[in-house]
Amino acid sequence: MPTVVFDLDGTLADTSGDLLAAANACFQVLGLGDLLTPADKGTALKGGRAMLRLGFSRVEGFGEADVDAQYQPLLQAYARDIDRHTFLYDGAMDAVAQLKSSGYKVAICTNKPEGLADTLLTRLGVRHEFAALLGADSLSVRKPDPEHLFETVRRAGGDIGRCVLVGDTATDRNTSKAAGVPSILVTFGPGEDDVRALNPEGLIGHYSELLPEVRRLIG
Repeated sequence: MPTVVFDLDGTLADTSGDLLAAANACFQVLGLGDLLTPADKGTALKGGRAMLRLGFSRVEGFGEADVDAQYQPLLQAYARDIDRHTFLYDGAMDAVAQLKSSGYKVAICTNKPEGLADTLLTRLGVRHEFAALLGADSLSVRKPDPEHLFETVRRAGGDIGRCVLVGDTATDRNTSKAAGVPSILVTFGPGEDDVRALNPEGLIGHYSELLPEVRRLIG
């Protein structure tokens, strides 16, 4: 069956508030206070290490070793309070329902650790809507390696020859290129101009636009 695979952070849900809070919790323990602000949401959606690097770059005496040391504490802080500020983007689950009723498989391929992704989606009440969920640690590879995408499609019961990746970053675009499949990038995240510059096969500014784009690209 044709399959639509979604990224999670910055694509299906704005997770930046809880991610920033987890990073700041690590900085607070070190006596540094809150080094990140809501203006850093674009970095938050690039992952934990990116947030730690940015925060430590704003103070003296910290480097990559500190990023490594604080990564697990960040994940632990995030897991404790994973859905306080997170919300699904407007129309996201309506679009998922439309895709499923139109005969498409839907799945998630994220570089968030699988356990955290599963917990978050369960708390948001939508985990059951997706036929498969693969995270950064589900395989020995992760995006932009195309096998991460292909295995997600396989586990969803879909056809790797008829799939599309919906995402929000260069990582998603590079994954689709490596896999030889089309990508649809969302423009409602913090990096709209950057996303447009990636020249994906499709762009959407709201989830109401997704189904027509999917039909155009994979039938």
